[in-house]
Amino acid sequence: MSPEKIPSPAISVIVPAFNAAVYLPRCLQAVFSSGWSFECIVVNDGSTDDSALIAGRAGARVVHVSEGPFGPAYARNRGAEAAYGKILFFLDADIVLAPGALRRVWTLFQERPDVVAVFGSYDNRPAAPGVVSRYRNLLHHFVHQNGNREASTFWAGCGAIRRSVFEKISGFDEQRFSRPSIEDIELGYRLRKAGHRILLDKGLQGTHLKQWSFCSMVRTDITSRAIPWSRLIKETPKGSSDLNLRPMQKASVTLMGLASVFLALTVVWPQALTLSALAIAKVVFLNRKLYAFFGRQHGTLFAVACIPLHLLYYLYSGLSYLYACAEFRISKLTKKGASSLRSEVQSIKVEKLEQTLVDRDR
Repeated sequence: MSPEKIPSPAISVIVPAFNAAVYLPRCLQAVFSSGWSFECIVVNDGSTDDSALIAGRAGARVVHVSEGPFGPAYARNRGAEAAYGKILFFLDADIVLAPGALRRVWTLFQERPDVVAVFGSYDNRPAAPGVVSRYRNLLHHFVHQNGNREASTFWAGCGAIRRSVFEKISGFDEQRFSRPSIEDIELGYRLRKAGHRILLDKGLQGTHLKQWSFCSMVRTDITSRAIPWSRLIKETPKGSSDLNLRPMQKASVTLMGLASVFLALTVVWPQALTLSALAIAKVVFLNRKLYAFFGRQHGTLFAVACIPLHLLYYLYSGLSYLYACAEFRISKLTKKGASSLRSEVQSIKVEKLEQTLVDRDR
């Protein structure tokens, strides 16, 4: 399909930005060099740096959120409200789109009218140096590149959705997710629950620019992903079994939990150390393709350095899930207790009323 036949704009690229001045120039340069029919909206979510100025100079339409930040879910919804395109392409400010990405998305939606959303992945060339940053970004690439094409979730870092469907399901849940979290995953769950099809396009990629530290990685993984995702799983038990929730990942989490228990038991049972080592060895074996991928990217030493980071990832993911399970159970018991108490109070009121009526009859 030639560009002349495409409505203008064909796609609305929506970039939520909070103090993203260090990333926006490269992000927007890639968008504006795509040579496709689009509009670019940068939602300035209460930034205190030059994000809005940079976006305006690059040619983007800037939507200002006063008194922010209110989080990317809120910012993306405001961008969608201001958009004109029939396709909403959500892009994180720290991602540099690969050439041809917009054309690729437009073509897919034209050829597949049954598909309402599509998302891609980071590429295998993360910009930030260091073991932690490369591990974290390459892990995302590997997981998405080995995910099912028929996806059961959504990723808003580099993902598009038909505007009509986005509006019909009321967009991202900005009330529940007031800071960066799993608002896109939850949106994907609602899309699938409504019977819509989502595709993972492994050729739709972008370079991630973010620099990770060990502390920021662990904090983000636990508070912004593992715990809220575990809560979502408890609420929707028939949800996703893809990407980070595949059987191999679940088995690895279980084995790391066992390894930790056996390690603790070595205080009273020294032989448990062998069982702990065997459990860890099994996790390494299950994830051998991932570690081989790390080795191909940056060598054997890098792959070896990533193993303890990945084992720790499984450990705190499992602990986060247990925390969410306990929280969910306590919440159910509390609600059950409150409901029972209300029933008892109502029963007492009825009994008193009946007794009053009987006394009056006497």
